[in-house]
Order: sequence, then C-alpha cells, then structure tokens
Amino acid sequence: MVRIAVVEDEPTLRTDLVEFLGACGHDAYGCEHSIQLWDLLARQSVDVFILDVNLPGENGFNIAKRIRQSLENTVGIIMLSARSKSMDRVVGLEVGADAYLIKPVDLREVEAQIRAIERRLSPTINGTVSDQAAGGDDWVYDAVSWTITSPNAHGMKLTATERTFFSLLADKPGEPVSRDHILTALGKKRWDPTDRSVDALVHRLQTKAEKHMGERLPISAVHGLGYAFSAKLEIL
Repeated sequence: MVRIAVVEDEPTLRTDLVEFLGACGHDAYGCEHSIQLWDLLARQSVDVFILDVNLPGENGFNIAKRIRQSLENTVGIIMLSARSKSMDRVVGLEVGADAYLIKPVDLREVEAQIRAIERRLSPTINGTVSDQAAGGDDWVYDAVSWTITSPNAHGMKLTATERTFFSLLADKPGEPVSRDHILTALGKKRWDPTDRSVDALVHRLQTKAEKHMGERLPISAVHGLGYAFSAKLEIL
C-alpha cells in the first residue's frame, strides 16, 4: 500500500484525489501548501508526492527539488499543472518528477502513474512489511471468534465481510489472492479494471486496524493480481 501526499490548493481536486486514491487502497493525505506538507512529513513518511505546480507560497517545482535533494530516488513525484508548455514539462522532469500531468487530470491516469512508481520503488515501499515478516513475532488469527491479534498483543474483531476477506489471505500467508477470488467469496460479480471495491475494503480494514490496534495490518497489494498477507500468521 502506497502512502501519498496530495499537495493541491484547489479544494475540490484535492478532495477528489484523496478520496479516489483511498478507494484504490492507498493511504492518501491532502495538503493545501508546502507548510502543511512539511508538517505532515515530520509525523508521517510518504512514498509518492502529487504536487501542483502553482501553489501559494513555495511552488511545486521548488518542493520537488527539495524532496529529491533530501530523499533522492526513494520516493516518487507526480507534477500536476494547467501549464502545458514543453518547457514547463522539461523543468518538472529536471527537478526530479517521475511524471508531469496536465490538468484537468483523469484520476485513473494518476493512479496508473502511482502503480508504475510503486513497481519501481517496491523494495522501499514494502520494506516495513518485509522487516516485520522477518522479525519472528507472529500475528494470530482466531477463526472462531473472528479476531486478529498483533505481535504486540493488540486485538481487533472482524465483521462478517472482513472475516471472509481475511480468511482467504490467512489460508495461504504470503501468497497473493486474486481480486476475482475475493469478489466471488464475497458473493459479487467478477472483477473488472474499474471495480475498486476490494481496494476500498482493504482501506477500511487498515483504517480500522490503526484505530483499534495502533498499527497497520501487513496486507500487501500485489500488482496485477490482488492481495497477500505478508507476515507470519498463526491460526487458532
């Protein structure tokens, strides 16, 4: 799952991006300007930055340059601009952007760019999950009480829908479960590329885990396939 900072001063577009990317299974945070972004980075690591060029105060080009200087190639940067001149695009790419998109943007194109960046940054983005899997402490899933317990002994009870989804991942930890398989188990139609219901379910489950357990579940998106539980798991 990719952590995304959306730095956009236009409220409607910022809200649309945050909500859409959240429904796609990512963690998206909205910032109106650079001050809010630097405050976010003091509290939360970010994998991909979506930067509007014409921001109040510090502009997107300067922000991108600072990000590249401090974080180098460990993160992705997508620039958004109403300026379609080739020179602006060149400047954006020269300061370190992975992509330069012209407004009005297609939200699906933004998400496709994020997927491309995710493939490039996969070892970095998934590093925390891999470290956790190698740590030796097991997560525990009680299939009778529908409860997940973290290695730190924090528990969370699942709903019927969450239990159906999690049971599929728990059946073969570390192996991806396809979206088709998940949707079939949930009694829905087969998956199509515009269907984000599985991603939305994962996002809600992760939000619930952070609220009740204080940490994220080690559930990883497997590009082109589905989801996998990427840590040691004991089933009761």
